[in-house]
Amino acid sequence: MIAALYSGGKDSTLAIHKMEEQGKVTELLISMISNNEFSYMFHRPNIGWTELQAEAMGMPHVFFSTKGEKEKELVDLETVLKEQEVTELITGAVASKYQADRINEICKRMKIKHHAPLWGMDPLTELKEISGKFNAIITSVSAAGLDESFLGKRIDDDAISKLVKVNQKYKINMSFEGGEAESFVLDAPLFSKSIKILKAHKTWAGSSGTYIIDDAVLEEK
Repeated sequence: MIAALYSGGKDSTLAIHKMEEQGKVTELLISMISNNEFSYMFHRPNIGWTELQAEAMGMPHVFFSTKGEKEKELVDLETVLKEQEVTELITGAVASKYQADRINEICKRMKIKHHAPLWGMDPLTELKEISGKFNAIITSVSAAGLDESFLGKRIDDDAISKLVKVNQKYKINMSFEGGEAESFVLDAPLFSKSIKILKAHKTWAGSSGTYIIDDAVLEEK
């Protein structure tokens, strides 16, 4: 079974596309639902809407709940990989050594082949590819220089220009690998339909905020 660890964000979606270009087709999407909003391993905002993305890509999809406790959440990941008889795992890891090391360790122990097609990719190159091929929005921010205006904003040339300026001043990771921000993909080449957000709201506390999708549907492209 070829599975992808899927958050619905730009990285995991792009990773699936990259592997498909190499002839490796994803057979299952695995979305980990963490009860800890500060999980070290798993993306949390709008994770429930990955169900629509899976439908748009025509891929089987499973949710698996975890308390999100540091290190213990890795045991939960192992459990679902074993249950689903995963032999190859695709992830959207770009630069987080913490995540990559732990995924690699699990895969080595379980004799699973780990594919991380974005590993080491230049952040600006990735953002430009996302802008050109996907409709992806920013769904959370938690770093100096990233204010409420970024929430719900599409990752396009304008957003990239602003992110470059923030990076120049505050040295953020523009791939968001340090948790600076999260994203959600509304449309991509593999989507047979696009996602239309019908209702959403923003929350803001201190220096961080989240764009929460309340209602969404699939629509014809």
